[in-house]
Amino acid sequence: MTDPIVVGLVANRLYSLLQEQQTALVSTAFSPVVRESLDLACGVFDSAGRMIGQSTGGTPGHINAMATGMAHIVAAYSPETLADGDVLITNDPWMTAGQINDLTVATPVFRAGRLVAWFASCCHSPDIGGRILSAAATEVYEEGLRLPILKLLHAGRPDEVLERIIRSNVRTPDETIGDIYAQVSGNQVGARSLARLLDEFDLPDIDAVAAQIMDRSEAALRSALARLPDGRYSAAMATDGFGDHSLELQVAVTVDGDGIAVDYAGSSPQSPYGVNVVLNYTRAYTSFAIKAALAPEVPHNAGSFRPVAVTAPRGSVLNCVDPAPVASRHLVGHFLPSLLFEALRPALPDRLPAASADALWMTVWRGGGPEETAPFTLTVFGAGGTGARPDKDGLTTTGFPTGVRAAPTEVLETLTPLVHLRREIRADSGGAGRWRGGLGQVVEVRRRDDRAWTVNANIDRVLHEAPGAAGGLPGARGAFVDARTGADLPRKRLVRLDADSRVRLCFPGGGGQGPPTQRPVDAVLSDVVNGYLRIETARAAYGVAIDYVGPADALVRPPHTYRIDHDRTAELRREA
Repeated sequence: MTDPIVVGLVANRLYSLLQEQQTALVSTAFSPVVRESLDLACGVFDSAGRMIGQSTGGTPGHINAMATGMAHIVAAYSPETLADGDVLITNDPWMTAGQINDLTVATPVFRAGRLVAWFASCCHSPDIGGRILSAAATEVYEEGLRLPILKLLHAGRPDEVLERIIRSNVRTPDETIGDIYAQVSGNQVGARSLARLLDEFDLPDIDAVAAQIMDRSEAALRSALARLPDGRYSAAMATDGFGDHSLELQVAVTVDGDGIAVDYAGSSPQSPYGVNVVLNYTRAYTSFAIKAALAPEVPHNAGSFRPVAVTAPRGSVLNCVDPAPVASRHLVGHFLPSLLFEALRPALPDRLPAASADALWMTVWRGGGPEETAPFTLTVFGAGGTGARPDKDGLTTTGFPTGVRAAPTEVLETLTPLVHLRREIRADSGGAGRWRGGLGQVVEVRRRDDRAWTVNANIDRVLHEAPGAAGGLPGARGAFVDARTGADLPRKRLVRLDADSRVRLCFPGGGGQGPPTQRPVDAVLSDVVNGYLRIETARAAYGVAIDYVGPADALVRPPHTYRIDHDRTAELRREA
């Protein structure tokens, strides 16, 4: 057995070089999707393709799906068919991250002619052809260019034919190819750092140390599971689905000693439209949720997957069958952590947050008519509020469970002729409770010039709000409307806009936790002062009567411009 001190030192160094890998990728990336939003994941794997560690950025849907997907990559190319300098690529949804916009690039690492490790990354491509990313397709073939596991580089030489195929099938050839080679560069940085690490510790390979790192994570998660009461826990949740056809998600969680089985039987059949989830992605967000609920401090690797068994009926929306459409799979997959938290709440009282806005809002903006002198395609992410925590309010406009960041307004306005007319906190959107849900935001967009444009709004929680927990109230539903008329716009499909159009997106809020009447009066007042809550809502949701007594044209900031009446003093009053 390798010296435990060496294992600890190498583990810490691995996480440092993973940060180097991610920094190199982000620094050389072309698209705002990667450079600004960090819609990516980076990982290091042993010679058999088992994940040893991940970088701190990125999303569970990428890293966890890539961790299980590496088995397909390793199986496709045995060590004797690989050479130093080879790089593999795929975006097959059923092998990796569940949609063809997510490209996985994997680099085998050789030492003295022997395969000793892998570095890989998964990034959301700015475009992959087919339809503009939406849920409107009825087969995966409509969603763009699908790449089996192929060699992108042969002993360091690019495959020019493959590169030409990719370029000729996407709307953003320079950005797409640029991001792919940024992934290659990041992997190379990781591989060089690993070589120095092995030299420093005089290790022939990483496998022995990796095995102990994985075993430690497995033991830590099993220890946390063993403290849970054995039993079967269940929950259900509705998502918007496509059009007016909602989807039902059901889960049964069985805790048995130091293992846990998660079964999604009873969930809706797979949809005719692109909101379906492959099993890889279902496993990804399930394992993330279990670890987040029980042992968030445990290092994330193949060992932390072992105690968690995940099943979903074949042909269901959480285990769809090829060639089902899958482009907007995150609009269902992102609900799984909140669903699992709801199921586990009886076993973990006062430890889990209420439901969040969950599904990341993804809008794809495009101008590309025949008269367009500078066509553009830009993917923009945004988040609603997270659910209230057991002892804190929810986070405002913060993505959960994904770690993807929203791009700054300056990016949209610099790279396209679009303008943000509004980007502000959405008052009253957080669910009321002893702890308030996080707030959503309001974003309004128009085009500067006189040309037509389009948008695809891949969004959810417009029909079904985030429920509260322990007596808390639900967060506000989202909305996607024509800002001129207030009329609803179609979701998850292409919307054609004229030059005068203005689009408004109202992001949903997170659920509250605990009875609203238990929220301290000064916390309600603070929300009103900060613009998170209207005076009318303070009375209706919390039973707190507030009067504004400042000048009509004054900024409503200073606390002394408010008066609150209370039944026990002359200053404050909470209504029954």
